Amino acid sequence: MSPEIKLIALDLDGTLLNSQHQMTERTERALKAALEKGIQVVLATGKTFVSGQHIIERLGLTTPGIYLQGLAIYNSDGSVRHQQKLDPEVARQVVTYAEERGFKLAAYSGRRILVRTLTRDVEILNEQYHEPKPEAVGPLQNILDDTPINKLIAVQLDDPRRITALRWQLNAQLGSRAKLTQALSDMLEILPPGASKGAALKVLLRDMGVSPANVIAFGDGENDLEMLQLVGLGVAMGNAVQKLKDVASHVTGTNDEDGIAQALEKYIPAVAAALNPPVEVVAPETPKNEAKAEAENGAQNERNTTSDNGTPNGTPNGTPAPAAEQPTTDSAQPEPQPEAKSE
Repeated sequence: MSPEIKLIALDLDGTLLNSQHQMTERTERALKAALEKGIQVVLATGKTFVSGQHIIERLGLTTPGIYLQGLAIYNSDGSVRHQQKLDPEVARQVVTYAEERGFKLAAYSGRRILVRTLTRDVEILNEQYHEPKPEAVGPLQNILDDTPINKLIAVQLDDPRRITALRWQLNAQLGSRAKLTQALSDMLEILPPGASKGAALKVLLRDMGVSPANVIAFGDGENDLEMLQLVGLGVAMGNAVQKLKDVASHVTGTNDEDGIAQALEKYIPAVAAALNPPVEVVAPETPKNEAKAEAENGAQNERNTTSDNGTPNGTPNGTPAPAAEQPTTDSAQPEPQPEAKSE
């Protein structure tokens, strides 16, 4: 038996948003139906608060949300509740090593994305993923001591295999001083140790007084793993990586098949009832003009079959009157025929 759901936690890209990076009408209706039943909705994304604002406004959310892979928790008005920062020395080591090997780096600082120069690899963050427009600030090493950095992203759009190699190399160098994760195959994220959406959700649920057992969470990437393991119902999208499907309680449809709406209708009866109300069969009404005509015809028929003294038309005792004999005229008599002569 599924637990009572009091809160829904949602990843954005590949989960709430389809391949066109849009929330569909069906998914929106399902989430609004849940909100109307008092179920809270929390966004949990690896991106900045800016990337989630259009969803907050569209759904009318008032709950806090999880951003930057769990490094920051924002209230719905954009104020910061909690955040973690990357060690400047770790950031400097990553930037130097990755840039020397041709990778493009983006440094996330709150709502800002800072880059050395603007290139296609980093501009895609804004153009495709609704992130703030990256700011070109020159060598990133020069700002690390004065500017708080939440995380770094190394990007290699043309050859994701190089990202796999970089991850192995940085993991060997950094060890426990940082956490490495991937939401996309062509981007590697470098985070403070212990950071995850799951860790941030645990903090947020404690603040909100909601048990993890009463939460359903949706995701599609490796970075959603801890979040799905934490909650009562961890749902992997049909397009999720296999590593996430292996730990999920359930697997739903893809983000292009309204997988979130499918699961909410299945596991939250109130949502299913709101979206698919029982159809009441009602006999069709007789049109007013037709009903009036039928009533008038009925009254006329009754008058035609009843005499003035209350008896049916005919004789006083109610027997039908014999038909009146019709007088015959001369013209109606048959003409005499001449007698036939015998020969």
